Amino acid sequence: MKYTILFDLDGTLIDSTNAILNSFKDALRILNLDVKEDEKIKDLIGHPLKNMFAMLYPSNSNLIDKFAKTYRECYSKIYLEQTTLLPKVNETLHLAYDFADLGIVTTKGGTFTPILLESLGIKKFFKTLITLDDVKKPKPDAEPILLALDKLNKTQENAYMIGDTILDVQASLAANITPIALSCGYGDENELKKYSQIFPSAYEAICHILNIKQI
Repeated sequence: MKYTILFDLDGTLIDSTNAILNSFKDALRILNLDVKEDEKIKDLIGHPLKNMFAMLYPSNSNLIDKFAKTYRECYSKIYLEQTTLLPKVNETLHLAYDFADLGIVTTKGGTFTPILLESLGIKKFFKTLITLDDVKKPKPDAEPILLALDKLNKTQENAYMIGDTILDVQASLAANITPIALSCGYGDENELKKYSQIFPSAYEAICHILNIKQI
């Protein structure tokens, strides 16, 4: 039986920090809102965009939809040039593709994500792509992972979710698959270690799975 490996995107396979921070801050300026420190925004990457705004600006809930629309307008202009693959991602995906069915499970929206994956040259590796637009309950709920498994016609057996935030770990556990956490992204390493094995990058995570497979 082929293994199933699902990947988060931001902070797991791609470095989208500049694209997200610049779009976020530009949208805030356009709406005449005070701009939070970079670290406060980065700490919330992995949550859906509207949730990020609500957590940072709880007294401006009436602006959530307007912020999201403005953010996407800003993001659309810069995301391709300001997003890069993290180190050794191509090697990671070539290695994983040989023994597993691969999918993406992300809280990014569905409009730009397929274009971004194509631009980065990695869309070809994935048999399914689950974005925020595909589910009613995003991570940490189990729904996006279970949907990915359904699209792949796979069960939870020999299935892994690799991600960099506690949302990825919580969704994995809720879906009854094995979580693997990464320290290369936006999550709190100490928090991640409480619930999952943790590796410096997706490449090391895949090597770990391969070692298990070969026992």
